[in-house]
Amino acid sequence: MSFRILCFLALCACGAAATRDRDSAVATTIPTPRRAGTHDWTRFGWDAGRSNVSLDPTGITAANISKMVRRQVQLDGTVDASPIYLHDVRVNGAERDVFFVTTTYGKTIAIDANDGSILWRYTPAGYDRWAGSRQVTTATPVADPARNFIYAASPDGHIQKLSVADGRPAWSTAITRLPEREKIASSLNYFHGKVIATTGGYIGDAPPYQGHVAILDAQNGRLVHVWNSLCSDRRELLEPSSCEESGSAIWGRTGAVIDTTTGDIYIATGNARYDGRIHWGDAAVSIDSTATTILDNYTPTNTDDLNSRDADLGSTSPVLLGNGYVLQGGKDGRIRLLQWGRARRASARRGGETQVVSTPSGDDLFTAPAVMRGSTTWIFAADNRGTAAWTYGGNRLQEVWKNRNGGTSPVVAGGLLYVYDTDGGLRVYEPQSGKQIAELECGGGHWNSPIIVDGRIALPEGSANSHRQSGVLNIWRLP
Repeated sequence: MSFRILCFLALCACGAAATRDRDSAVATTIPTPRRAGTHDWTRFGWDAGRSNVSLDPTGITAANISKMVRRQVQLDGTVDASPIYLHDVRVNGAERDVFFVTTTYGKTIAIDANDGSILWRYTPAGYDRWAGSRQVTTATPVADPARNFIYAASPDGHIQKLSVADGRPAWSTAITRLPEREKIASSLNYFHGKVIATTGGYIGDAPPYQGHVAILDAQNGRLVHVWNSLCSDRRELLEPSSCEESGSAIWGRTGAVIDTTTGDIYIATGNARYDGRIHWGDAAVSIDSTATTILDNYTPTNTDDLNSRDADLGSTSPVLLGNGYVLQGGKDGRIRLLQWGRARRASARRGGETQVVSTPSGDDLFTAPAVMRGSTTWIFAADNRGTAAWTYGGNRLQEVWKNRNGGTSPVVAGGLLYVYDTDGGLRVYEPQSGKQIAELECGGGHWNSPIIVDGRIALPEGSANSHRQSGVLNIWRLP
């Protein structure tokens, strides 16, 4: 082969590499060793019950976490949510470990977990109509068990089924008739072939809107069941103005929580009317897996006061403790321990808490607590001004430690507790003692929380309320 041809081929190779680099946003020029993954993180909260506790080994310990190397991936959108992760999946014709994120304006992006390159992006139809506006989503996507598709939300009120291999949509289904008022804020869930999503409202609570639980057939996208938190006697997707009541958003970070033993769905609602019959504002509610029967419900005795003060009980979703007990936080600075049942109680249930404790600092609880089960059950929660841990036994909570470090939803993985501070920084603790062992540098955010898997930590930063069309995904890895 001639020298001229060899030079031409070399120039082509360099040009191709430059094209890839423009999309990868790699923070360093040092080659990254390819790490083969063996575990997945398929949804917000790690499991369908939203425990926020991973049972898989991570390879990250108190001894080596300070040695982790950070890569910052620049994104064409802000991710005010969490990533998900699939190991060793085929994308663009090669086997890769991949993070998936959805931006506030509905772009879903696949990112190579090893080198930070963008593998594909899905942009919903109509993106230009709402990009830069107040119309957003803060939902974390969910992967199906077969690992061939993920499901993601967009600000037009749709859920999309996207191919893991290339991001192409298999279907797109609307779960609201008024996306300008009804927001998909909470993370998506998946159980037994169904995608479960919820809706709420936007900042300012401009009517009309209602909280809906929407259940879609994962295979074909058909909307098979709807439960409405207001006008619950109507089992179709409501035109919001057709219900005489407005509000009752389902907007806690976890959205729908699934009891994987029964398939029951647990949700909590924001402020609106509660009558214990068809209107379920400021309430915790469990419904059966078909979203047709209310199994149990709860509202505080001061529900009318909460409604008048915009002190949503449903600022966080129910937390499943097992054996018929549930935790429910709220914007009034309280966490309630409730005894729960499957008594088909579609009637008013006010008060009757087993125990009431303060949130970590007495501030509003907007985050999803973590439940670490073992010989002792531990609960970890964070609010804007504090983080705390309790043990749970004998149907009582006992506070063990707390501090004045605020945070988003705590995550336990590999025996370590991770809490992201919205002012910037990811703190890492020994769970049982509360001793801080590390703080990883990163920028500020809003609802964002990390995932920790296969020797990597992934955490987006930024806030939906900034209305930006750019953002950062931080990826730390062991060297």
